Amino acid sequence: MAIWNPIRNLRKPRTARKYPVPLTMHQLWMVSLSAPVHRDRDASRTTLYPFTRIDDEKARRWLADQWEITSREALAGRLDGLTRGGYRARARMRLGVEPLAWDAGLYVDISRRGFACGMLSEAEAWTALKNIVPAVVRTYGSWKEYAEHYLLGRMVWLEGLQGTRDTDFPAPQEVSDAHLQALLDPMNTASPWNMAPWEAISHPDHAR
Repeated sequence: MAIWNPIRNLRKPRTARKYPVPLTMHQLWMVSLSAPVHRDRDASRTTLYPFTRIDDEKARRWLADQWEITSREALAGRLDGLTRGGYRARARMRLGVEPLAWDAGLYVDISRRGFACGMLSEAEAWTALKNIVPAVVRTYGSWKEYAEHYLLGRMVWLEGLQGTRDTDFPAPQEVSDAHLQALLDPMNTASPWNMAPWEAISHPDHAR
């Protein structure tokens, strides 16, 4: 994980200045599917662009290093794989359940970073996010249910790292647990899950 450098980061333009129009309720809801994935302090929770400051190269490096995505074709292949099965088959064998939330969170996170580095246009990124919504809505009835399945998927993923060179890469489970609890905390006004309640996606879209 990259070391946070506040001085270097302040030299970059703010995302809100480049993308000043607030997301609609549906757009924020879709972006919020990736809220559990990106815990860094520079994560943007309320824009399609994944960082609080413009850093296209960071998005490009992350996709290459973490997913071996270096082209539009590779990006499309990864997204298709997460849509079709992702980590769900492994989880079904291990736990008897298919935690779609884990794959959906990764899918949205990758799409946003693909947009950030220019592999997807803004319209293409929104189309990608819309494609995952029906399956997520059919599967879950609340952000709490979504969070629980996200943690199940993460557990299976962590088990798959045992014995590999990436064993020590992820943050400890308690860090992920605390992050999700903060997202679910009804008193947390900064949580996108409170800004865009689960049921909002089932009602007509509107400005916030």
